[in-house]
Amino acid sequence: MTQYESTRQPATSGWVIGGITFAGTMLILIGMFEAIDGLVAIFNDNFFLVTQNYTFDLDVTAWGWIHLLLGIGLMIAGWSIFSGKTWAAVVALTLAMLSALANFFFIPYYPLWSLVMIALACWVIWALTRPGVVGSSRSEPLP
Repeated sequence: MTQYESTRQPATSGWVIGGITFAGTMLILIGMFEAIDGLVAIFNDNFFLVTQNYTFDLDVTAWGWIHLLLGIGLMIAGWSIFSGKTWAAVVALTLAMLSALANFFFIPYYPLWSLVMIALACWVIWALTRPGVVGSSRSEPLP
């Protein structure tokens, strides 16, 4: 090895660590919101507005189970982001996209909340796709 070659890994930027921390924390929060939304739909069908002639007209309880399972997955993905593994970021991105999609279809039932959840999911997607976040050279978990 010559004197100019180095075996050191490049330092991870503070912005990258901040983005990963933000994304993981928001995924956990979004997952909690989704799970609560799902539990409300499962236990109280009359809470949500049911529109007529909606193309994706599922029973509110079915939407509740979708949101509950998605919320549990999002919380697990949020915790796994802190491990620093690439697979965790890929799973988190996939679940954030599914969350945005599920909330898009849920707009007729609870419009304002669904739009807020879509915005939060898009913000997480943005945070996870910043340069250096996925596949960064660090091998240790975040502090």
